[in-house]
Parts: sequence; structure tokens; C-alpha cells
Amino acid sequence: QVQLVESGGGLVQAGDSLRLSCAASGRTFSSYTMGWFRQAPGKEREFVATITWSGGTTSYAGSVKGRFTISREHAKNAVYLQMNSLRPEDTAVYYCAARLDGTSWSGWGQGTQVTVSS
Repeated sequence: QVQLVESGGGLVQAGDSLRLSCAASGRTFSSYTMGWFRQAPGKEREFVATITWSGGTTSYAGSVKGRFTISREHAKNAVYLQMNSLRPEDTAVYYCAARLDGTSWSGWGQGTQVTVSS
């Protein structure tokens, strides 16, 4: 069973940076794609970024491209989301998840709150 625990959120000002961490356990993740998602108050959960565990291929939502960077660290079984130039509209609960090709995203944790003040 995939288990993911997010951390690193906080309250920052517009223009600041944060790095979120996702600690992964319960599986060997070499065949997985890892993703970051977010959900703002009153909105549906949306895709932020993904990375393939083995090859490190990344993809980003248009709203974060050029500001956010997803990465993974094999030794620590961790996935990170470096967020720069934060904007108030980035305020949300951020979640990480994992999936194999052809399956649904799983391992949703409780998320970590990011609040960006203007």
C-alpha cells in the first residue's frame, strides 16, 4: 500500500519561496509516476506537477511552469516541490500522490497548507 506524507507548507508573502516534501513508503516506486496536486477553498483539486520516479521526466501545469520545480531523491524515497515567486493564487492545500501507468492516483495524504499573502 502506497503511503505518502506531505510537509513543508506555511504562511509566506507573495514573491517568497517554499519547498514541499513528500515522504513515500510502502512500495518500490521505480515504476511509479509521482505527482503534486492542490486544492484551494471552494475549488476542485487540480494538477500541479508530475515526475517519473525512474527517468525523472517532468510535467507542469501552465500556471506554475517556470516557478515550481518537482524533483525526487531516491535515497530518501522523497519527492519535492520547490515553489518560487509564490502568488496569492497559489494558496491551497498541497497533496502528493502516486500512480502506475493505467491506474488511478493513490496514496493521498492529509496534505500541507500553503498560504500566500499579498
